[in-house]
Amino acid sequence: MERKKRIFDVIQMGSNSDWKGKLFDLFFVIIVFTNLFITIFETFDCSEAYLPVLNVIELITVLLFSIEYILRVWTAEYLYPNDKPIKASIRYMTSFIGLIDLLSFLPYFLPIITGTGIIAFRMLRIIRLFRLFRINAYYDALNVIGDVIYSKRDQLLSSTFIIGIMMIAASVGMYNLEHEAQPEVFSNAFSGFWWSVSTLLTVGYGDIYPVTNAGRFFGTIITFLGVGMVAIPTGILSAGFVEQYTRIKSLDDYSAENDIRFISLNIEAEHPWLGVKIKDLKLPPDLILAVIQRRGETVIPRGDTVIELHDRLILGAEGYADDLKIKLKELTLKANHPWNGQAIRNLDISRQTIIVMVRRGNKVLIPTGSLVLECGDIVILYSKKPITDSAELVV
Repeated sequence: MERKKRIFDVIQMGSNSDWKGKLFDLFFVIIVFTNLFITIFETFDCSEAYLPVLNVIELITVLLFSIEYILRVWTAEYLYPNDKPIKASIRYMTSFIGLIDLLSFLPYFLPIITGTGIIAFRMLRIIRLFRLFRINAYYDALNVIGDVIYSKRDQLLSSTFIIGIMMIAASVGMYNLEHEAQPEVFSNAFSGFWWSVSTLLTVGYGDIYPVTNAGRFFGTIITFLGVGMVAIPTGILSAGFVEQYTRIKSLDDYSAENDIRFISLNIEAEHPWLGVKIKDLKLPPDLILAVIQRRGETVIPRGDTVIELHDRLILGAEGYADDLKIKLKELTLKANHPWNGQAIRNLDISRQTIIVMVRRGNKVLIPTGSLVLECGDIVILYSKKPITDSAELVV
């Protein structure tokens, strides 16, 4: 089981701090781009001389995709720790990422499985391009794009809705102005819609254009409006990127960050902490109780939580020997930090960051959504995946 868990840790995308995990990510990024290069290069006439070599390289990359897929199915129980192994495997196989993994190699083997000629499945192999979605998971820096789009989704949907209304209005208007002069070109409102799309999006194919004075005047107005409409989502995304990187810079400028190291403590019979509530423990100021492992589950320690027999306590403090390979971040909020005065539920933090607890003076506060952070607070964070479920904590 330890070997199986270790394999999961290595292949887990963008979640490893050890060199094997990073090497695995880099290796498969190279494999993805190699496979993509072969797909594109095969379309050139000069590729015929290299087909034997390209076919061998393609076979190797497809086999590697297949092996990776099998390993992910095999270790899916650690990705979904609350499910049984079989259910966890099915859940991964039917997920978006699981389907991308499957389609990245399955079209290659379909002619062999079905006995049909390879030409019949040639178009399906273009699905391998979806493998590029995985690069977003291999590297956290690319997740900034997804975070920005998600945070600005309402504004983007609103601007898209406005553009859609303008396209319909421009389509109907141009049809009414040009139908009599060009009945074969503007034969219906849909013909005007194609013109409005190419004009509002500033493409200007030139296959459909107005010939009447009224139509040209109307087209000029639509063209100017199109420049402004296209600029709206561009401005929204630009502002989102500025906000995101400003936020990251603020965390660097106004925060003191230190590594915390962890040790584990097993509670056996006659231990002085057995049956004691968390709030009654006399812990040193530089020692924190991060989590409690109890009967295969991970419990977040609250003030009224009672320590039970066979509990495993995870204690953290700077300078302790690290026998857990778990790293959190200790974030000290200084003056002018953007989190000061903010409730935790209102913090715009990465989806890969979880606040474990907050220390205020000699008190340890449970990070509920309504807890308001103050200057001088010490915030304890998980800042790196995998954190799909706290039960994944390995000690």
